Amino acid sequence: MELVIILVVVLFVVLYRQSNGESVYKFLVNNVENVYDKYAPYSFKVIREKCKEMGLEYSTRQYTTQVIIFAVLAFVISFLYFYNAIISLIYVIVVVSMIPYLAYLRCKRVYSEFVFEQIQVYVTNTIMEFSVTQSFVKALEGVYESGIIEDPVKTDIKVMIDLAYHNGDVGESIDYMNSKYDYYMVRNMHQLFLQVTREGARDTTRTLDNMLLDIDELVEGVYRDRMDRQAFHKQFVQYGLLLYLMIMLVQILIGRDTYIDMVNSNIIIQIALHLIVLCNSYFLLSGEKYYNENVGAE
Repeated sequence: MELVIILVVVLFVVLYRQSNGESVYKFLVNNVENVYDKYAPYSFKVIREKCKEMGLEYSTRQYTTQVIIFAVLAFVISFLYFYNAIISLIYVIVVVSMIPYLAYLRCKRVYSEFVFEQIQVYVTNTIMEFSVTQSFVKALEGVYESGIIEDPVKTDIKVMIDLAYHNGDVGESIDYMNSKYDYYMVRNMHQLFLQVTREGARDTTRTLDNMLLDIDELVEGVYRDRMDRQAFHKQFVQYGLLLYLMIMLVQILIGRDTYIDMVNSNIIIQIALHLIVLCNSYFLLSGEKYYNENVGAE
């Protein structure tokens, strides 16, 4: 144990001596950020930048707090299982190394929710613009110039407008947007405007009004589902942490000293305990992945 601590201290001192007189806190943060920027996927960098623009990305202080909480929980829980500081330190390293992946999942969820909101604004305002202009392309131009749409949707609307003028038809523009944003309300609106454009003008007031009502109901359902999912997610995490602490019940039933002797003397029990920890961790990680990826937009 002493050897491991000495090696960690020596490694830190060597790395710190190479820095330019930074504080320990700033030195650690900068090195973590450099590794992250080097190996993070390009798509994640784009998503993370958007989250920063919206003010929804964690600050350095929040990430530091998260690292501390995860490290403490990992050490305490693993120590309760094995009563071995070296094993606990290994679990701490593994758990802390998962934080970038959890940040990736959270940013994907935030970004997906943002895109859905932008699409809802795009559809609603395009319908209202069309009711005035009676032209799909003019409606797109009105939405684009209004300033209420943000990237990446705004850029894609500009591509739609350019394609429509270049081809003299909205077909390719609609196919482009449908492929980028495969939402029910987007496809329905585009199908209606495609028919109107190619088959001639007709009275679409009632159809458009009904479509707006459907969109309002859809958005209401999405936000209700989002609140339900947040409440369930909180309960899920609490339940997952309680599963780890079931080992305390075992120690109460057979006695702490008996439990420690049993763990130290039987390799099969140690392997079984590792499997229990890994299975619980996989259960929590899978649930976290599902919560963040399946946002229930439509």
